[in-house]
Amino acid sequence: MKRSEWSDKQLEELLRQMPKIEDHRNPRDIYQNLSLKKRKYPMWVVPGIATAAALLLLFLLLPKLIDGTQFSYDRAGEEKSSADNKMALSSESKKDSTITLKKQVSNSQEQKDLGTARPELLRSNNIKTAVYEDEVGTGTVLTYWIPDQQAQMLIPISAVVKDNKDKNWLTLFNEKMKILKEEDLGLSDFYPINAKIQLDNKDNSVIVDVPANHSYGQGSTNEISFLNVMKKDVFTNSKIRKIKFSTNGHPGIELGNFGKKTEMDIELDNRHAYFFYYPEGNEAPFLVPSTVKYKDINEALEAMKKDKLDGQLKASLLPSLYFKAASIRGKTLFLSMNPNSNLENDNNSLHSFEAILLTAKEFELEKIMVENAPITNLGSFDLTKEIKVPLAPNLRFIQ
Repeated sequence: MKRSEWSDKQLEELLRQMPKIEDHRNPRDIYQNLSLKKRKYPMWVVPGIATAAALLLLFLLLPKLIDGTQFSYDRAGEEKSSADNKMALSSESKKDSTITLKKQVSNSQEQKDLGTARPELLRSNNIKTAVYEDEVGTGTVLTYWIPDQQAQMLIPISAVVKDNKDKNWLTLFNEKMKILKEEDLGLSDFYPINAKIQLDNKDNSVIVDVPANHSYGQGSTNEISFLNVMKKDVFTNSKIRKIKFSTNGHPGIELGNFGKKTEMDIELDNRHAYFFYYPEGNEAPFLVPSTVKYKDINEALEAMKKDKLDGQLKASLLPSLYFKAASIRGKTLFLSMNPNSNLENDNNSLHSFEAILLTAKEFELEKIMVENAPITNLGSFDLTKEIKVPLAPNLRFIQ
């Protein structure tokens, strides 16, 4: 094409001379026409761009998603493990609760079978060990005197028996001594006594008839244990004060050191102090009377502060129960505690207090009143009130 010879100035002048042209269209219509004339992209372009953007976003977020997923799996595993542990603990707890309940039911049934209901055995660790009047009801209290393993002292073991309808104390005594398990208590295997024991109502005595082959006359230890057990058993369980001996129905029993013995009177046996005796392997003590007698309660209480019988009987009056004064008014023993006493509500203090109660009974006292006690309750004892002495020591369940 031939290059135009018109200069810019000439072209500008020419344009000014041209007629004026006006566009009477609405600006909106013009904009719409322009929009319609915009370039249309192919249908695959937009989805492609969207896909690319999604892939880019996925690429950026994938590591975090993987870490999050792993965390979720780990967390889920931890929660599952925690849940399994909780289920196991819950199952174990239920198992323990079931075992405990079974033990409680067994103990409760054991008490019912033997005729003594003792709710505190299921409520508290501080358990009274003696037999008390309010616990006996219509039952019969039986006490068996059992030699220790060295046969140096006799340990009283008591039980409350309910199956006593139309049966006297001796019938019950003979029945229950057959099922005693002395060795389980850490004592000598002494019962049942190898003899026929019956009442002589005419003479108000007990007849003890031994067989010809009895072993109670073989050695001084056997003889002394046999005679002392018989005296203690009859004295504790009845008002009878005489025992008659026979062999196969013939009067008398042959004892090596005593010769032939036909009868024995039972003297009043009291004024003893109670001490602690621990059989081998036992943590809880038996409360055992001394072999010697004391002139009054104050002398007995003082003696209870020290061990006896070469340490076999342990001091039962603990320092926490030391008192500054003891006095008797009527049938009640008044004990005034020291103001700075460190008496605590625990098993040791409870056992010590029961030893005092049993000792008071030895001196024919019926109640104890504690004054200025630093605590109001000791086990199930209310120290603000008068407390009755026990009926018998060392309650145990005979099955």
